[in-house]
Amino acid sequence: MGTNPTGTPNDPRMSVKGPLIFSAVLGVIAGFFTMIFSTGGAGNQLRWDLGITAAGIAFIASLLLVAVLTMAGKENPKHLSEGSGVHRVSSKIPGGAGSVGKPGAPSPETRQPDAEQDKDDDGGAPRGA
Repeated sequence: MGTNPTGTPNDPRMSVKGPLIFSAVLGVIAGFFTMIFSTGGAGNQLRWDLGITAAGIAFIASLLLVAVLTMAGKENPKHLSEGSGVHRVSSKIPGGAGSVGKPGAPSPETRQPDAEQDKDDDGGAPRGA
């Protein structure tokens, strides 16, 4: 990817600030809760060692996860958004959604079932018989 005149990357996924801030916030939250909940009661001191360890692990793990997910995503080719020229609408298809409730359209009660659908797998008589 190129850069624009200000020197920042054109693709927002190429920025490092977002994943770093996200990982830092998750690390601080994990460290805080670990430090509080690992004390074992109100009479004990805070466990700074466990809080810092949990913050570091959460920071590295979330940064690794964000990096892998960022690398896994890729843009669709431009030709996929142009279309193929065939844009069928179900309301324009004969017997499609647009013909429901119109005069002359077959209702579900009067429509004849296909013979192929009513036969068993062994090719015998229809199921209703």
